[in-house]
Amino acid sequence: MDYPKVKRNVLLNPGPATTTDTVKYAQVVPDICPREKEFGAIMKQMGEDLVKIVHGDLNKYTAVLFTGSGTINIDACVSSLVPAGKKILILNNGAYSARGAEVAEYYHMDHINLKLPITEPIDVAKAEEAIKADPDIAVVYCCHHETGTGILNPIREIGAVAHKYDKTMVVDTTSTYAMIPIDMDKDNLDFIMASAQKGLMSMTGLSYVIGNTAKLEASKEYPTRSYYTNLYMQYDFIKNKGEMHFTPPVQTIYATRQAIKEYWEVGEQAKWERHQSLWEAIYKGLDRLGFQTIIPKEMQSKLVVSVLYPNDPNFDFTTIHDYVYERGFTIYPGKVSDLPTFRLCALGTIVPKDVDDFFDCFEEGLKSMGVQVPVKY
Repeated sequence: MDYPKVKRNVLLNPGPATTTDTVKYAQVVPDICPREKEFGAIMKQMGEDLVKIVHGDLNKYTAVLFTGSGTINIDACVSSLVPAGKKILILNNGAYSARGAEVAEYYHMDHINLKLPITEPIDVAKAEEAIKADPDIAVVYCCHHETGTGILNPIREIGAVAHKYDKTMVVDTTSTYAMIPIDMDKDNLDFIMASAQKGLMSMTGLSYVIGNTAKLEASKEYPTRSYYTNLYMQYDFIKNKGEMHFTPPVQTIYATRQAIKEYWEVGEQAKWERHQSLWEAIYKGLDRLGFQTIIPKEMQSKLVVSVLYPNDPNFDFTTIHDYVYERGFTIYPGKVSDLPTFRLCALGTIVPKDVDDFFDCFEEGLKSMGVQVPVKY
């Protein structure tokens, strides 16, 4: 069936991402009870695909699906994977790793919140030092890509250290999954997490944890700190019943099935190269207008760029946001303490021309505000 084209917005925020019309319309399906075997088969295949995207062996790794935004995964992993009497080490160099520490605090869990500089990648030596200093640490947790800054953390090296000391390695890959290539074994990962609306460029409402099945089954004996987000309970229910314990996001799952199909059609490397080309187009536009960024290029994920406000009394983020938003482009405020920044992201089904068009619009908006271009610092 042919559907009318949907107005296309270019989202330069860190998710949800710009989607294809085919993903949008994949949600238009006959009503179905999610307890039907037909729907269970869709979720089973989806779980296997989610593991394969990160090169996981289906005999070793499994996907656990949840209804919710990405934070539900953080809640599930932090609350479910720490044995009684043990600790979780949070390697905290940004807003999203800090969220893991907040979850531990809210569950009154024994944890170490190792605060590190937010404008540079995690120092592997400092991570090892912290692991060695406390034998009660059972889990090492970090964020692959801190979207507040655009910093990319060395998860393969951190994972190698965690495994050297027989710790479980948990990584928030919400903003890298299905964009930056990930390999569960080569990257020394035990559990990762993501949401459908980011790298897969689907809709919000479906999140998932991909984890080592043996470690997941061992967690059955750990303290149950949550009901809705208990990782083992959800895994066990999906395994034995073929469905989520609680109501799944039906339409989002249909959209994600289509998004996964489109992911395989493009291919891992080609998709990653497109994201990098968007990052390069963002820098070309910033350089043309004279903007400065806060993170050295070699430390960046090539997915998010944090941009400093110019030193111009006429610049106002809300005004420029509204100007470009009215013309089909979305930008996002920064998340760096004490630094006035905004973010431009290389996510979604967009191409370099979309970025070029944005900068033309952005420049017009700046000039309409009375901002001098090229901007001054």
